[in-house]
Amino acid sequence: MNRFERVLELSGFPLKKAKPHLLQIENKLQNDAKSYIAEQRQTIFQYHQQNNPFYKKFLDQNNISSWDDIPVMTKADLQQPLHQRLSDGYKLKDVFVNKTSGSSGHPFSFAKDKYCHALTWANIIKLYQQHDIEMGKSLEARFYGIPKSGIAHYKERLKDKFAKLHRFDIFDLSDEALARFLKTFQTKPFEFINGYTSSIVRFAKHLKAQNKILKDECNSLKLCITTSEMLFENDRKLLEKQLGVPIVNEYGASELDVIAFENHNNEWLVNRKTLFVEVVDESGKALPFGKEGEIVITSLYNKAHPFIRYKIGDRGVLARNSKSDQPILEQLTGRTNDFAKLPSGKVIPALTFYYVTKSAIENTGQVKEIVVVQHRIDQFEINYVADKILNDQQKQTILKAIDKYLEPNLKINFNRKSQIKRSKSGKLKQFVSKLK
Repeated sequence: MNRFERVLELSGFPLKKAKPHLLQIENKLQNDAKSYIAEQRQTIFQYHQQNNPFYKKFLDQNNISSWDDIPVMTKADLQQPLHQRLSDGYKLKDVFVNKTSGSSGHPFSFAKDKYCHALTWANIIKLYQQHDIEMGKSLEARFYGIPKSGIAHYKERLKDKFAKLHRFDIFDLSDEALARFLKTFQTKPFEFINGYTSSIVRFAKHLKAQNKILKDECNSLKLCITTSEMLFENDRKLLEKQLGVPIVNEYGASELDVIAFENHNNEWLVNRKTLFVEVVDESGKALPFGKEGEIVITSLYNKAHPFIRYKIGDRGVLARNSKSDQPILEQLTGRTNDFAKLPSGKVIPALTFYYVTKSAIENTGQVKEIVVVQHRIDQFEINYVADKILNDQQKQTILKAIDKYLEPNLKINFNRKSQIKRSKSGKLKQFVSKLK
């Protein structure tokens, strides 16, 4: 075990026990995935049904004769003190406790029992090994947020030291700061980048402006893992070119685990080891492969806190050609609360509006970041970071694209910004609706 793994073990997370268990799970999935999932999801459901007062109350005497009858749990359902949601026999001091970032609009504290958390880390370690990355050994360049001060700041810095990573301050992405980022890469033997998509894309645009390929400046670099935000195809191509290494897209949630992780064929393989992932309709009924719906997830090993048919807040599609023993997440279509309402009555995924705008802008000027804000049903504001203000011709190109792909007569205001404010976690919310 390396130092990072030893620290996890000494902190009460039994990694030595979790690693061989993960191998056993993989064997079960290979032999009979359907039976393993059916058995394990039923086991964790019955455990919380019998041992968790909060969950028993949540079920509220529902007549449950099949898995689809189990009510879907939302983040709003969890907006109550954490100690009231723990299973019998678990205390706050005995479990792993953390908070979500609240990107869905419903931040909350959550808990995992320590064995479940160890199993999560065992899974992550193995996923990274598939790409020749050793957690705790391979030096990581992390593009994440961090508390600015206080005990929380120093606690994160201490964890970074044990995990062998250097954390870049993504709250300052000015050209001066990005130049300092590059100098750090030139002096440290980083093996991989890991972090929020928008921040890494912003760095790649800086590299392009400087006519630099990061791999040439940091020869030890092997991989870039993007996470937490959408990765568009044109951004992937930019990253591949300017970083000079393969790009792996990760989809996960802090309260759960890695939900899907790209293989070498750029397929998002769904985690079947520690999670059960479904795509459901509005009534909570599982949809067949190829149909778009809301993503709900069951944590198969968390006994401290129930995440059973838990609506994470995203919409997506499991690929039609998925196999029952290994579903593939074909696409994420956006957060369930991120929809733009238009005067005609049309309701579109906000990413559609953002993507059309982004594509048009990036074809007409050197724009580094974009955020779209809807103020009224017919009024949108496009905030962008760029070296120059968009001229009238460039704006007309954007407006024509919006007329074509959305609908005409929308009022669009353009605002050039020196910097776009991020959330407390460091994520960039690409679309914001001010409608009630």
